[in-house]
Amino acid sequence: MTRKIHTVLIIDDDRSFCEALTLHLNSKKMKTLTAQTGSEALTICSRNLIDIVLLDDNLPDGEGVDFCTPILSYNNRTKIILTTAHPSLEDAVKAIKVGSFDYLSKPFKMEELDLVIENSLKAAESEQIELMRADKEQLAKEDDTILIGRRGGLASVQRLVDLAATNSAHVLITGETGTGKNLVAKAIHNKSLVKDHAMITTNCASLPDNLIEAELFGYEKGAFTGAVASTKGIFEMADQGTLFLDEIGDLALHLQSKLLGVLDEKKIKKIGGQTVKKVNVRIIAATNAELAKAVQKRLFRSDLYYRLCVLSIHIPPLREHKEDIPDLCHYFIKKLAPFFNPEISDSEIDKMMDYGWPGNVRELRNIIERSIIMHKGTILRPSEFLNPNLFDAIATSPPSKTEKNSDDDFIESIDNKELLSLKKIEKNYIRHVLTKMSDNHTRTAKVLGISRSTLMRKIKVYGLNSAIRKK
Repeated sequence: MTRKIHTVLIIDDDRSFCEALTLHLNSKKMKTLTAQTGSEALTICSRNLIDIVLLDDNLPDGEGVDFCTPILSYNNRTKIILTTAHPSLEDAVKAIKVGSFDYLSKPFKMEELDLVIENSLKAAESEQIELMRADKEQLAKEDDTILIGRRGGLASVQRLVDLAATNSAHVLITGETGTGKNLVAKAIHNKSLVKDHAMITTNCASLPDNLIEAELFGYEKGAFTGAVASTKGIFEMADQGTLFLDEIGDLALHLQSKLLGVLDEKKIKKIGGQTVKKVNVRIIAATNAELAKAVQKRLFRSDLYYRLCVLSIHIPPLREHKEDIPDLCHYFIKKLAPFFNPEISDSEIDKMMDYGWPGNVRELRNIIERSIIMHKGTILRPSEFLNPNLFDAIATSPPSKTEKNSDDDFIESIDNKELLSLKKIEKNYIRHVLTKMSDNHTRTAKVLGISRSTLMRKIKVYGLNSAIRKK
């Protein structure tokens, strides 16, 4: 790891003294700058990041202590060491009050100076670690409560989050993997009246069926092999608060029935238990599956679906609200590199806007983080880590060998009919591709070879939104 080179500014009108200190500090692998007046020093501070200032108390244009506050205004992490040939307790106290870190009496030995500088750097490092910890905690809190990107599709999501926070109705959150369903769930809880109570999260897809029941309802000692003590389930732990059930679509049918019973009766019974316990829990469920289709196929109980879907919030994929990408990029940069303050150019943002984002916001965050690491937190070029082939494969995958080309099918379908106008053919073909692409506008535009904005305009002109819904 490269050792940081610290910069020391020596402010003293004695040139010989400055030269001696410069020679010594350079031997300690430190960069030195010198100034003979306070005003000259302030100019240097305005143009450089100074770690330590050795400040003489008696300068041609004023007392050293008078320059402490202006120096710290440029960088409040700078450590000021006041030096004086006429030490007094009163001056020492005054120096500390105006922000100097330490006080040295002239003449001093270089060993004394080394010790004070070492203590200064240690103090600065400790302060930096503490600030990073505090910022990390603050950003973690923001993650729980802030939805970044409210210009486009997420504006309606934010309104529904605010609405959900005003009541205790159960909520179903839908959306592709990586869109931020857990973030929306946390935002609802942290804005609600039960924000001071627990929010318990479990992923229904991460546990085998024989453990999910124990996870949900708890168990009594001796209920099964390995049950060496009575254990609370997540319903009991979330009592009076919120229970977030992620990937609810993967919950087994027999457990769906038990979950429905808890929602109706607000009571639970532990595995192996003989008594019931009342619970008051607000359920927020999330899934990337289409539960309505799962209900039709009898893979998900319709009564549980309607019980959970009192309020429904759908989070659109990132490719459908690309106008939020600039805000998201700057937010992740601030979150992941708060002290480096790296830059990202408009051309890089444009490249991010042109990408398909199959991994949604989670992919965007990971790419920004990778860029910060690889580019060492300076000028970011996240476009270097995009994987356009992944999205191209989804958008333009060729038909199988046993399947006719969809364009040929369409041409054949109109060959034997009356002749149509070019506009009519365009309308029918756009509808055909929209259907093939599951109404995904970005992928449809890519197949058609037009921009998404052009596609949206044609959909509006031809009234295809209503046509697709009727189909």
